[in-house]
Amino acid sequence: MGLTGRGEDQDRTKNLPELSAASLPAWLPPAVRHYIDHIEEGTSFRAMARREGLHASTILRQVRRFEGRRDDPLMDEALAALSRLVLQTAINPAEKEDQPMSVHPRTPVAPDLCDETALAREGRRVLRRMAEPGALLAVSVEMDKAAVLRDLPDGRSMRTAVMDRSVAQAFILKDWIVCRKTGRVSTYEITSAGRLALKRMTGEEERRRHGLSEAATPFGDQHRHWDEREVADDAGPRRVRYNLAESPVTLLGRRLDRDGKPFLQPELVDAAERLREDFELAQMGPRVAQNWDRFLTGGDRGALQPDSGLGEGPGRARARVAAALRDLGPGLGDVALRCCCFLEGLEVAEKRMGWAARSGKIVLRIALMRLRRHYDETYGRSGPLIG
Repeated sequence: MGLTGRGEDQDRTKNLPELSAASLPAWLPPAVRHYIDHIEEGTSFRAMARREGLHASTILRQVRRFEGRRDDPLMDEALAALSRLVLQTAINPAEKEDQPMSVHPRTPVAPDLCDETALAREGRRVLRRMAEPGALLAVSVEMDKAAVLRDLPDGRSMRTAVMDRSVAQAFILKDWIVCRKTGRVSTYEITSAGRLALKRMTGEEERRRHGLSEAATPFGDQHRHWDEREVADDAGPRRVRYNLAESPVTLLGRRLDRDGKPFLQPELVDAAERLREDFELAQMGPRVAQNWDRFLTGGDRGALQPDSGLGEGPGRARARVAAALRDLGPGLGDVALRCCCFLEGLEVAEKRMGWAARSGKIVLRIALMRLRRHYDETYGRSGPLIG
């Protein structure tokens, strides 16, 4: 009897892969889809591996990982909700009443998972609260909502955010939160993946607010730390937006040419970083907005002198930067100054100097080769010392 019923269910749901793919949320991680495919649809590991282009052992580890997390109440709810969604899509509505729900006995019936728009909106709001010190997400079996609680210095707890249970289920499926303690009231804390997701969503929101026209790179922005610097040129002070975590030269040094070799050799990247270190040290003097652009035009080359009455470190660094730019000359010195010191991107530097598109990286490589020769001839391989 039981085996016959099992066979009838398999005949009735033999087209589950096509139906479930359309019914599952688009934001669902691939590993969760693989788990549902195997548990609810009976798809073998080898079949999924051939379909996804992965090794069968990779699929096996993903399935075992989520099966081992069914002790987490919120994860159990989320996976059960996905199972119901798959079954409700695959089975004829007239037959739904006769089909048993594959729900864990202690799991309450939860609403459908949220869509991608609600996930992004709630993610920005709730993850920002969970990232605060001492914040935890509390989920109770008797309540339809989840609350973010934060411990105050006086020992009291303050509720800082409330969200639907379906959103909390999406958080646990995305690995944005992890269970800290289970019980009648289970608590969760934000993970490193959740912090990166918050940073990515915050960057997208800021980009839309400012109306930036460059292409969106949300997964790259989560590893960037943007800041602004005031730079003086002939048109007056202007603000430059740059990445504190990485310079354009370092990024270009990871790219490969047609022969599979790095476009910039490590010694060229080291020369760029040496110039940047001297430049940052030179900004420690009273004239923070030193007009280095005018220095390259030729009229102020002799007027750039170390400040008197101060420590020798910033003055010597300023002299080293001036000597390096003077040796490079206009053009090569311009691109080195903008990309290595101001941390401007190559596209921005090309536009400001009126160069052809994609020509800046060639000029930059020539400038760094000459800069490396300048350091070797002037200070040797091991110098100069900073300060």
